[in-house]
Amino acid sequence: MAKSLNILLIEDDAIEVMKFNRVLKTLELNHRIIEANNGEEAVDILKRKEIIPDIIIMDLNMPKLNGIEFLSILKADDVLKYIPAIILTTSNNHRDVMECYKIGIAGYILKPLKYEEYVDRIQKVLAYWSTNEIISQ
Repeated sequence: MAKSLNILLIEDDAIEVMKFNRVLKTLELNHRIIEANNGEEAVDILKRKEIIPDIIIMDLNMPKLNGIEFLSILKADDVLKYIPAIILTTSNNHRDVMECYKIGIAGYILKPLKYEEYVDRIQKVLAYWSTNEIISQ
């Protein structure tokens, strides 16, 4: 049975955040979204440890602390390193993909141009992680 997830969404583009939330509402998914505008804000949220997310969905290109820098901090933490991080980005740069997997991400998804394809990808990712056994903090 699918479970409700606590999802840390790290995205600096307000339109992308609205789009992600719209998909969850359209699909009638009951996941809790914790929003961070950049990697620096996400680190602050995680350090407070009020809510430890089940998964992290994040953009790669962000101000202040980019995705690669954030992932390096995340994976260096003995507790937080187990949180699956999924990249959701427009960057199909092979070097970015390789660097992210080397750091230890759980997935790399390109944002499609068509909204219907975006909905499909988000639905599949969330269906997978809501049925997958994840480490609870």
